Amino acid sequence: MPYKTKSDLPESVKHVLPSHAQDIYKEAFNSAWDQYKDKEDRRDDASREETAHKVAWAAVKHEYAKGMMINGIKNRKTGS
Repeated sequence: MPYKTKSDLPESVKHVLPSHAQDIYKEAFNSAWDQYKDKEDRRDDASREETAHKVAWAAVKHEYAKGMMINGIKNRKTGS
C-alpha cells in the first residue's frame, strides 16, 4: 500500500537510507503502486507490492549514482 510519510516506510528502508533517499523511495514506490495496478503491466509473477519496491530501490540507486557521477566530475575539475 502507498506510504503517506517516511515514518511509514519499512524498517529495512529507514535504517539504511538517509532522509533524502527515503523521500525518493517513498515517491517512487507510490508512483509505481499506481502505475502497476494491473497484473498485465508487471513483469514475471511479481505482486504489486514487490514491483513497487523494486522500482523504488531502482530510483534511489539511479539518483545516487547520478549524484556520485556529478560529484566525481566536479571533484576532478576542482582537484578536491
